Amino acid sequence: MSEQRIPSMKLLMGFEAAARHGSFSRAADELHVTQSAISHQVQQLEAQLMQPLFRRAGRGVELTVAGEVLLRSVQRTLTVLRSGLGRIATYLDPGLVSLVCPAPLLYGWLQPRLPLLQALLPELCLVLSVDESARFVDEIDVDMAISNRPLLQPGLQELPLLQDEWLLVAPAGIAEKLGAIPQAQHHLHTDLICLEESLTSEATAALFLGPLDGFRKPAIYDDARLVLDAVLEGRGMACLPSLLVDASLARGQLQILPGYPRLPGTTWWLSGVAGPARSDTVLQVFQWLSAQGQRL
Repeated sequence: MSEQRIPSMKLLMGFEAAARHGSFSRAADELHVTQSAISHQVQQLEAQLMQPLFRRAGRGVELTVAGEVLLRSVQRTLTVLRSGLGRIATYLDPGLVSLVCPAPLLYGWLQPRLPLLQALLPELCLVLSVDESARFVDEIDVDMAISNRPLLQPGLQELPLLQDEWLLVAPAGIAEKLGAIPQAQHHLHTDLICLEESLTSEATAALFLGPLDGFRKPAIYDDARLVLDAVLEGRGMACLPSLLVDASLARGQLQILPGYPRLPGTTWWLSGVAGPARSDTVLQVFQWLSAQGQRL
């Protein structure tokens, strides 16, 4: 069976307007053409489909069963097309900058700093993605990326941005209580909320086999943000990346527990296109991110 030829968009647009208005004349007014042009378009479409799409109804028209089926398909298609065109228009915004950033780093370190960036660049429209599989920087989809290693992609400038570390933290109330008793008794007074990867990671596993071994572990998560939420709810202490808890420490919601080791964490890298940037705004965001990293 041969493939059905898709009618032109011009014919489908004329049909959709006529069906929506129930009138060739009103469809013609909307599309700024003559009524005879709409009538001719509908006739062409019916000839291609070999189906009647309208029947006369008083001074207007109404859809046949075939017309109703086609109208639903055309309207869904037009909705998708208009959505796509809207997204394209957004990407033509000279203030738009797209950044890929791992979710924990965005959640704890970058997100609280965005008002500062927005105040500096009021025209900025920042597109933020946590999809780390989309880290290829190409001046079309991704302007820059923060990642746990250099991307080693030709044509990029890459620099170490931030040095993370693992901290033992607790809500202020729990931290004050633990500060008044010997560390060897801490496990009797609070629980340990765990991030699954930290239990087996070379960087932190010894900590859980050593000073944290005696703690009850009521919950183990595979997302550091959920561990942070649980700790902020007062459910216990946790070993978390310093950049994830940065804002919570600054607000006084959490405290670093003294006496526990601080272990080296991830080195985060910033990558962007070398040479002239796609826009001044892209360059300014790259420079701002670099400056924020240098402050730490």
